[in-house]
Amino acid sequence: MLFDLPRRLRRSHHTLRLIVAALLSAAVTAGIPGAAAAGTVRMKELVDVQGFRDNFLYGYGLVVGLPGTGDTETVFFTSQSISGMLGRLGIRIDPNQVRTRNVAAVMVTARLPTFERTGNKLDIAVASMGNARSLSGGVLLLTPLTGPDGQVYAIAQGSVQAGGFDVSAFGSRISKNQPTSGTVPAGATVERAVTPSLDKPQLMLGLRRPDFTTAEHIADAINKALGDESAAHAVDAAGVEVKVPADFKGKPVGLMAKLEALEVDADVRAKVVVSERTGTVVAGERVKIRPVAISHGGLSVSVAASPVVSQPNAFGRGQTVNRTQAAINTNEKEKQVTALPATATVEDLAKALNLLGVGARDLVSILQAMKAAGALDADLEVI
Repeated sequence: MLFDLPRRLRRSHHTLRLIVAALLSAAVTAGIPGAAAAGTVRMKELVDVQGFRDNFLYGYGLVVGLPGTGDTETVFFTSQSISGMLGRLGIRIDPNQVRTRNVAAVMVTARLPTFERTGNKLDIAVASMGNARSLSGGVLLLTPLTGPDGQVYAIAQGSVQAGGFDVSAFGSRISKNQPTSGTVPAGATVERAVTPSLDKPQLMLGLRRPDFTTAEHIADAINKALGDESAAHAVDAAGVEVKVPADFKGKPVGLMAKLEALEVDADVRAKVVVSERTGTVVAGERVKIRPVAISHGGLSVSVAASPVVSQPNAFGRGQTVNRTQAAINTNEKEKQVTALPATATVEDLAKALNLLGVGARDLVSILQAMKAAGALDADLEVI
């Protein structure tokens, strides 16, 4: 251990240490020789076959049965949609005479995976387009879902499970989460299958996270498994080309099943991900820290407002005036400069920063400053 916290600081920052230890537990083995090669990943989690991807579907529909939380009459396309739907059922009605408080116009979206067959079920998402307050308790009417080519690939219908609720009575209102959007589990039925052919002389494997080292490791693993040094080669950091062996001609499923089960040593870039909104910091195992000196202080400003009433004299003609007087106080915490030597792991960095008495959100600012100063050898991603 490069740092040893005093007993008093260990107690005062016990909670922060637990949080950092849980988030950065993967960094413990960074300083152990050969630890990076100890973990392997199945190829199934690393690559996708190019040309076989999910397809996005969308459609426009109506959610009915709402308890007065639907679109108002100012949303004209909802009234027109109801009039058009009733017209197809043989009921003629003027859109201006439609009352839509129990109906909401929505957009319906879904993801159609590759190799889905006709009759399979899909989960769908529903979101309000107008000014409806809640979709809770509503039922989505028959909605065709189309792809970018304009073809209908699925039909959606079912009860909407809203993501929250919105209740109002006598001028009071209570809402939670997002009641204007929801889901319909297994609410769509596939009507047009998407089944691309796997029977090709060559297959291109696309890496989900492009990396030259990982691509080369994948090619080596494939060549070793197939017993042919020229069966696969890395085209670039994002692609590995595989020649289909003669033994697997006409058997693409068997080849992919064999390749997906291969264990590959996946290499990743050193990265630190921080969230300014929540103060969360997650670091990888290869993050290195250069020698750096850090001084972190805090300036707090408090403003207290108090009402002041100014009244005229007894026989004056002035008016009573209400004013607000503000009292401003500042308090700056003094922190000593702490020198951090080069550390082998982020765990050591977290222990060193605990000496400064910083919280999780302060840790985000310190990491950003260290990256700007060139003392953090890792990619810093702020989300």
